[in-house]
Amino acid sequence: MSVFRPHSHDAADSVDPVLEASVEGVRAVKISLVALLVTALAQAVVVVVTGSVALLADTIHNFSDALTAVPLWIAFVLGRRPASRRYTYGYGRAEDLAGVFIVAMIALSAVVAGYESVRRLLEPQPISNLGVLIAAGLIGFAGNELVAVYRIRVGRRIGSAALVADGLHARTDGFTSLAVVVGALGVLAGFPLADPIIGLVITVAILVVLRGAATDIYRRLMDAVDPELVNTAEAGLRAVPGVADVEELRLRWIGHRVRAETGIVVDPALGIVEAHDIATAAKHSLLHGVPRLVDATVHVSPRDTSGHDHHAALAHHPTALDPGAISR
Repeated sequence: MSVFRPHSHDAADSVDPVLEASVEGVRAVKISLVALLVTALAQAVVVVVTGSVALLADTIHNFSDALTAVPLWIAFVLGRRPASRRYTYGYGRAEDLAGVFIVAMIALSAVVAGYESVRRLLEPQPISNLGVLIAAGLIGFAGNELVAVYRIRVGRRIGSAALVADGLHARTDGFTSLAVVVGALGVLAGFPLADPIIGLVITVAILVVLRGAATDIYRRLMDAVDPELVNTAEAGLRAVPGVADVEELRLRWIGHRVRAETGIVVDPALGIVEAHDIATAAKHSLLHGVPRLVDATVHVSPRDTSGHDHHAALAHHPTALDPGAISR
């Protein structure tokens, strides 16, 4: 974490870690895509052999999970592109758009798995080769857990919430694969309906994942951040020598990077150079105190000591958020 590590703030030096994070994200997506496709294909062969609807539901979910790597891949590649005069913040939001696709794929897999499970409950069919089915479920668990560990580790290292969420999604898939094993054991115990019932359980598990993923993506699209992160950043600003108050502070995630906007209050007797030095120190504090922060805009206002409103010229312009409106 940068707060514990000295670093350069030169523009040329700050680009490389950003590109490195995107490259590492692409590498993680490629490796996990291959691993999940191999796992899903192996399970699909067993579905044909055994006719298990529970395994079919799990295989469908694994295929959809593998496909979610594609938009993430595209998003990481787009995120490397520099900002332009049209996209002045760059292309980091592509990760959020990829998240929307991921949510849609999870929803689709829930619909298909649920439909097949209900159909098999109404029209029961025999299941064969239960030993092979159990082995396939264990393969699904192992493949998904390996992918989950890898995605989560890389996602946390580069600060990508989308990659971490996809890793947690893969971990949930692994446990649904274990549910297939439970269904097969139920059939072995003389309860043939255990297979489609477990298929419905998997459908419910997919819906739980869908709810969590949709919540995370919604919060990213709405520029939500952890309030504790705001508290930490504000405390750091107030600790900067020369900062009399913090008028406002806004943080937003753009892909796996954070940007900040803040307004600070300084002594009105200071000269422009001294006030600029304080603003630079404030920005430096944010860069050290906020993980994954790549840039910050600092506005300096003189402290009001005479009753004069230094922002009077802006009073007739409505703002989305008045200075100091963030509740503490």
